[in-house]
Amino acid sequence: MELQAVLMAAGGGSRMTDLTYNSPKPMLPVGNKPLMWYPLNLLERVGFEEVIVITTKEVQKMMSTDPKMKLDVKMKLDWVCIQEDGDMGTADALRHIQQKIKTDILVVSCDLITDVALHEVVDLFRAHNATLAMLMSKAHEFTETVPGQKGKKKTGNQRDFVGVDQSGKRLLFMANEADLEDGLSIRKSIMRKHPRMHIKTGLVDAHLYCLKKAVVDFLTENKSISSIRGELVPYLVRKQFSKTTNSQKNKDDAEDQNQKKNDGSTNHELLISSRDETLLQLAQDRSCWNDHHGDMSEAYHGGKLRCYVHIMDQGLCYRVNTLAAYIEANRLAPKLFEEPAVHPSAVISERCQMGSDSIIGAQCQVADKTSIKRSTIGHSTIIKEKVKVTNSIIMHGVIIEEGCNIQGSVICSNAVISRGADLKYCLVGNGQRIEPESEANTHPYIHKHTHILYIYVYIYIYI
Repeated sequence: MELQAVLMAAGGGSRMTDLTYNSPKPMLPVGNKPLMWYPLNLLERVGFEEVIVITTKEVQKMMSTDPKMKLDVKMKLDWVCIQEDGDMGTADALRHIQQKIKTDILVVSCDLITDVALHEVVDLFRAHNATLAMLMSKAHEFTETVPGQKGKKKTGNQRDFVGVDQSGKRLLFMANEADLEDGLSIRKSIMRKHPRMHIKTGLVDAHLYCLKKAVVDFLTENKSISSIRGELVPYLVRKQFSKTTNSQKNKDDAEDQNQKKNDGSTNHELLISSRDETLLQLAQDRSCWNDHHGDMSEAYHGGKLRCYVHIMDQGLCYRVNTLAAYIEANRLAPKLFEEPAVHPSAVISERCQMGSDSIIGAQCQVADKTSIKRSTIGHSTIIKEKVKVTNSIIMHGVIIEEGCNIQGSVICSNAVISRGADLKYCLVGNGQRIEPESEANTHPYIHKHTHILYIYVYIYIYI
């Protein structure tokens, strides 16, 4: 393909540290597959043969040594490891691989799970010779109870304001509510060219971007930009409407002064060009097509820097960057692939009751008189007699002894749930042990020292 694919898989999962303390975020099991498998599978299905994977040495080592973490992809993975303790943003990561970038790129985050028709984004990028094309989706209201949270999870107050043209595709404006100290203001240079703009809220950036190679080159000269989402995208959107003629100088001077303050030390110009620039300009000069109505200006008002967005109204599109999103992803992600609910190597008792909406991983053992409903059971997990598991996520290598009741909980890898334990809406850490006959709803948390880390069991309280 004419695009190079880049997978960002070095994030630490700062908003879900209870899960990522002992397991890197890209390796978290979702539907018994590593989280990073989902964007890789998306890329493979549309024909990519090679992906640059920016990650840490820990993730690469787990991929090569742990059979449970096998990605099962046919693409060539070009691993680029960065420092685990380094404070490197996504734009910094692109700058790090600049020498590997030979053409325009498609950047995807490792925590994206979606069934989007990827060509919708790529076609926008191609058709309009865009500098940026990105994917956004409607914000989701998570329905599952989140372990460790008292009452319903409240959504944050900070919203993104996204301005699009009448087609709903051209990205004209983007700002976060936290940055709007004096209210929402739109530059005159935008309104002159696009007097009818739709301002949308309730959208989530999916962290999937098509970018010109020139943008990566630009980043190498502008080391002040660290984040794609937080800094680069807003910069590109604003830069579309920077003044290009002296006739607008007096009107736009105040706006441009404010713009320079916002852009900080970003002083280098972004030069957008391509090998086919002459042919593209010739085709545009001889065409009667225009991207707008209402004036006699040329297509795109003569602008060379153009940003577009595909807003996904229907389908599956989640960023697994919180515990609530992780739980929801485990519930919905298995719909994206066609595999048997019970792995052929699993040993399941004939006297076990298992719902059709559950998944049993490889080499699991499930004993008599066990009930499993709306749950995911990880690889090499042992579930003994008379156990009830409902609406829960059980990761790899867990042992659940006889007579346990587990409801609405997340049990991390290699944990041991001792005989007769009753856990409701709990989060049990990696490698931890719950004592026999424990009832999680009798204390706000259980805190027990081990030789490596602590155990946290959070209690959900109905109000």
